[in-house]
Amino acid sequence: PESDIEDYRFMTTGQYGGIGSLITKKDSFVVISEPYEGFAAQKGGLMAGDVIIEVDGKSTLNKNTSELSKILKGEPGTMLVMKIQRPGTEGLLTKEIVREEVTLDAVPYFGMLENNIGYIKLNTFTETASRDVKAEFNTLKDSLGMETLVFDLRGNGGGLLMEAVEIVNIFVPKGQEVVTTRGKITDWNKTYNTRNSPLDTEIPLIVLIDPYSASASEIVSGTLQDLDRAVIIGQNSFGKGLVQQTMPLSYNSKLKVTVAKYYTPSGRCIQRLDYTDKDEKGKAKEVADSSITQFETVNGRPVFDGAGIEPDLEVEVNELPQIIGSLLRNTIFFDYATSFRLSHDSIPPAKLFSLSDEEYNAFVSYTKSKDFEHETQTERILDGLKEVAENEKCAETTMKQIEALEQQLGTEKNNDIIKHKTELELILRNEIVSRYYYQTGRIEANLSSDNEMKKAFEVLADTSMYSSILKGTFKPVAE
Repeated sequence: PESDIEDYRFMTTGQYGGIGSLITKKDSFVVISEPYEGFAAQKGGLMAGDVIIEVDGKSTLNKNTSELSKILKGEPGTMLVMKIQRPGTEGLLTKEIVREEVTLDAVPYFGMLENNIGYIKLNTFTETASRDVKAEFNTLKDSLGMETLVFDLRGNGGGLLMEAVEIVNIFVPKGQEVVTTRGKITDWNKTYNTRNSPLDTEIPLIVLIDPYSASASEIVSGTLQDLDRAVIIGQNSFGKGLVQQTMPLSYNSKLKVTVAKYYTPSGRCIQRLDYTDKDEKGKAKEVADSSITQFETVNGRPVFDGAGIEPDLEVEVNELPQIIGSLLRNTIFFDYATSFRLSHDSIPPAKLFSLSDEEYNAFVSYTKSKDFEHETQTERILDGLKEVAENEKCAETTMKQIEALEQQLGTEKNNDIIKHKTELELILRNEIVSRYYYQTGRIEANLSSDNEMKKAFEVLADTSMYSSILKGTFKPVAE
């Protein structure tokens, strides 16, 4: 509908009219979770943690993020008056914010890492994505001495198909098939080839993917894998092999319809869900294992359809301690970072910032002062055991032993915040850095502790490993 056209425009162009901020629901109000650097919200003095109480004289009590987002978005140049409650500040603050054209960078961060490794993070395939990636690639190579590249597509949900074709073209010759689309209507049966001279067909290339890499991200990673042009590292991708087209309707609305499936050069379609096969609730099932077909890359390596892009080297995601989930659900990291920002005017650059023992101990004290539920899996199992023991009328001594174990678990649980300091500190550091350096700082701060990046460094440092992976002769060593 017309009311959602701004959202549609944002998906395709990365642009919309508004204040330029992420928002989230907290209790009965919506909170600024992160202003976009350089846009109206930040320039108008809004900060992460600000609670939006009123907009243009109207209360925001009990409004959800979707409702408030539509209020905050609007024609560039128009003003809105916001009343906010800033933690640690008495009374309400009034902010006059002038909406503007917000354009989010497709490439939020690029830079040089150790050993002349270049790094480019691509967030979305909007209409400027390929232009931005080409510009950053040339800067890294021509001005900063890049010799190898890590291209990060993690969390990238896709976008425009032609932008994916143009990005593949950076690394492969003109005239190379990138993707074919096939649909019920023959007009949608098309083959997309690279159209320009490449920037570099030889530079060693790592592409990072994860379960949130979808659509255009899978075209790029899947095609570069099929052509044996890049080593793919991370986790199995989302598996969206469908092509949509938008068509104008009356009343300024649009229809978005699926018109085809796409196929990478090896002939595979990585669509995971089969919409012709649904369960009793009408939900599409995943493609059956028996229907998955093997294809081959240029060098004869096996690749498969029907289940996203499988990385050449899988990096397992570490299971996070349950204390982290509890702290996130109760916004403890977010609230502490808000408090930290209000009491610290500045911090060192993102890549250099770390928490001192004193600062982490302050976080521990802050956390222990908050009343929040934190149930461990062991506790849940013990509760079940206790219930069974009561039903079976176990001996009093048995019940006392269970109760003693409960007390012991309670003591250990209180120490979780100390026991899991390494994992908690990474998340807290990331949240604090974002208050000063925004999204760019988050990315930069994470690179040093990123397991996929560590694997990429390992592969790029070993030319024989890199070459053997692409030739299909690499034999991983069990660790």
